[in-house]
Amino acid sequence: MRLWIVTGLIAGIWVGQGQPAAALEFTADQFTKIDGRTHKSSIYYRDQMWRIEHHSMGPVNVSIVRKDKQVVWLLLSRMKHFKEVPYDPDQDLRVTEKLEGEISRQEIGTEVREGHPTVLYEVSTKHGERIENYYQWVATDIHFPMKLAKKDGSWIVEYQHVKLRSVSDYLFNLPLNFHPLEEFHKDLSNQTP
Repeated sequence: MRLWIVTGLIAGIWVGQGQPAAALEFTADQFTKIDGRTHKSSIYYRDQMWRIEHHSMGPVNVSIVRKDKQVVWLLLSRMKHFKEVPYDPDQDLRVTEKLEGEISRQEIGTEVREGHPTVLYEVSTKHGERIENYYQWVATDIHFPMKLAKKDGSWIVEYQHVKLRSVSDYLFNLPLNFHPLEEFHKDLSNQTP
């Protein structure tokens, strides 16, 4: 179970390596499918920061990525604690039309997704010597990638209920009553049996 939570968290964050468009703000439901297992999250996004509210059981309920501060906060709501980890560029969400390292793009069709007209592309990217192939569905009315899938089917990320709107600063800050997880471990080690 713990491995699934960590895998879902990493996938939800890793799946987005592209650079966000200027002044992009939105909320959406994100569905990540890895090796046949689906993970649902709610996303609140503003340039340089995003909040992922995980809908699966596990210790981490919320992840707040603060690219501007080069930090990620993993909130453990039941314990009112958080774990701080360094930001990694691989954690960027892929929420732009063009993918990082893109070397080719070919239009292969159109369809309607979530009420948005989309164009389906086959896209290839290159990172070092590694070439990756994807299918990407880009909504033409809101210029947003509604779905991205590795061509081999190993993972898929899909956005539903996308709303381009202002997102409150409150969502990207640590709750006042949360304490660093390190304090919890310190308190436990100071207790006598």
